[in-house]
Amino acid sequence: MTAGLDLVAVGHVTLDHLAGERRPGGAAYYAAAAAHQLGLRVGLLTSHGPDFPEGALPDGLSVVKVDARHTTTFEHARSASGRTLRLTARAADLEVEDLPAPWREVPLALLCPVAGEVDPLLAACFPDGSLGVLPQGWMRERGAGGAITPRLWEEAALVLPHAQVLVVSEEDVAPFQEQALEWFQQVPVAAVTRGALGATLFVNGEAYAVAPDPAVERDATGAGDVFAAVLLIAYNRGADPWEAVAAAVCAAAAAVEGPGAATVPDRVALEARLAAYRARLAG
Repeated sequence: MTAGLDLVAVGHVTLDHLAGERRPGGAAYYAAAAAHQLGLRVGLLTSHGPDFPEGALPDGLSVVKVDARHTTTFEHARSASGRTLRLTARAADLEVEDLPAPWREVPLALLCPVAGEVDPLLAACFPDGSLGVLPQGWMRERGAGGAITPRLWEEAALVLPHAQVLVVSEEDVAPFQEQALEWFQQVPVAAVTRGALGATLFVNGEAYAVAPDPAVERDATGAGDVFAAVLLIAYNRGADPWEAVAAAVCAAAAAVEGPGAATVPDRVALEARLAAYRARLAG
């Protein structure tokens, strides 16, 4: 097991069924893809079954896989009330002992649960690194027939003391506005993604509106995960949350313009898009 990684993502890769198509996904999948596209050396701690397609992960990723009979699988649907999810299969839990010792020394880490699979105690396993958290998988519970419904993030007290960056969607926190405001007070940088409306950035608990980068949306799946990975990376490169969130907005906008991870930008494409974004905001 090699050290020398720049970022470790922890969470299930998934099989997503949507619009009659089955394809790889999961927050850790999209976050790892974004970091890899930006040239980082990426490790992925995950679990999936033999049904996960070979070659779905980018070449060059270092992967530690916990064996499972099935890959975590979601059925996506759209209704008048918005997106609905159904969990039809789930891979194995990811525990502290599954994380290789050399990976605990990475400068950047992302906890990316999608189905409550990530042990919250993993947040304490990166003492010298900057930790980003996408808690959506701790904010879901599986009901009758696999239907996904919201739940309060009860593990927040175990995770947030170790976190530098927190990213949630407006959909995630809609039922928990009061609690979410308390979470945002506990981390240096937080963001609520709002799709085509941009984002809200919280710096030491203070809220700032972030303009969107216009995009022709083809597929929004994973855009928030790309946003989170780029926010963590850019913030730790420059320590300027406003510059970092601009990069995150632009990366997410690029990601929605193609299916899956096909249009997640590389460094050159992101820098060009970011320059155009800055010029547009400057008038």
